[in-house]
Amino acid sequence: MRTRNILSALTLLTGLALGSLALAQSTTIVWAASPISNNGLRAKLIAAFEKAYPNIHVKLISQPTNTDTNRATLVTEISSGSSTPDVYMGDVIWPAQFGHDGLALPLSKYLPASFWDRFAPGLVAGATYKGQIYGAPFFLDGGFLYYRKDLLAKMHLPVPKTWAQLKQEALELKKAGLVKYGFVWQGAAYEGLTCDWMEYLSDAGGSVFNANLTKVEIDSPQALKALEFMRSLITSGASPEAVVTYQEPQAMNTFASGEAAFMRNWDYAWAASQDPQNSKVVGKVGVAPLPTFNAADWPGHSTVGGWNLYINPHSKHLKADLTFIEWMTGVQAQTIMATYASEIPSNYAVQKSPEVRAKNPVLRIVSLVKFTPRPAQTPAYPSVSAAIYRNINAALAGSVSPQQALAQAQREIESAISGGL
Repeated sequence: MRTRNILSALTLLTGLALGSLALAQSTTIVWAASPISNNGLRAKLIAAFEKAYPNIHVKLISQPTNTDTNRATLVTEISSGSSTPDVYMGDVIWPAQFGHDGLALPLSKYLPASFWDRFAPGLVAGATYKGQIYGAPFFLDGGFLYYRKDLLAKMHLPVPKTWAQLKQEALELKKAGLVKYGFVWQGAAYEGLTCDWMEYLSDAGGSVFNANLTKVEIDSPQALKALEFMRSLITSGASPEAVVTYQEPQAMNTFASGEAAFMRNWDYAWAASQDPQNSKVVGKVGVAPLPTFNAADWPGHSTVGGWNLYINPHSKHLKADLTFIEWMTGVQAQTIMATYASEIPSNYAVQKSPEVRAKNPVLRIVSLVKFTPRPAQTPAYPSVSAAIYRNINAALAGSVSPQQALAQAQREIESAISGGL
């Protein structure tokens, strides 16, 4: 970043409200973003922003839905010195890696402290690495249980609160011939499986690192309990064998086509399930917190997900970038995301809005959820996550035993962080 650009930005923000930022000359910025619920949402947000700021035009580059592919693409582009994209949507687990490697601008150096007050509790801390905030929280995410309420009613079954109950009901609905599959989720060897895994692991009382972040402890009795149960979903027939290849789109498509009774997916899945053009289960879907191993501990754990907005350190349009981020995290944009789709807004005022809660059933239950983080406190997180999802996937597929998978994951994670967290 050129020194004069930095000084210009600091001068600009001094004594000015963010909402007053405007450009005298027409500017085009490039926003790289994965699909959000549906492709139409991004276009809707851009149109509303450009109406508010006619001199700033936004060119959208659609990024992959696979977080790992998305990250690799951005790392390659930004590391090469490219000024494109200017702003990019990135996973909430990226601040440590991207901050450490100089792939994201430290936003806290350019935005006033008051800006960060708009976000829901805990989100800014998650976007911080070594005292600097690298990502502006865009929307929150979490894992939820989606179920066919019509089928449960037909069979006089309750919404399951334990994992054992979910497996049993999935098998009952399959046996009755009401669905082809019982329970679908994300079992492929990619970041999504790390998310699913952390929910079972946390619910079983396990963790990847100890509380002091000084020791790897994924090879534990608690982890074995979690992995053996996940494998039993497949061997019992409650989940299809092909679930070891499923990412979010495959699980969503299977559920929306009416072929599955239950689905673990992110909050976007509510809007997707109610889309009359792409779903056969409109009006037949319920949503609940994830189950738990012990009914007395309900609800279960949900992996904290979601996306931040980051600025490319090589961007030549810092003023426009900051304006875009301010608007996207403001009330208008956040309300659009929560009502037009089913995204959980990062803006706390919008999250608590009666209007938003009335239109979004996910928001009505989100306060019940026990959120659990991924082990992303280290710049080596990509390697940590890969060690998890590769070995967990191997166990799910039956290539290795759960014991072997956990022991290998332990060794790989220890090697990945050998330089320290």
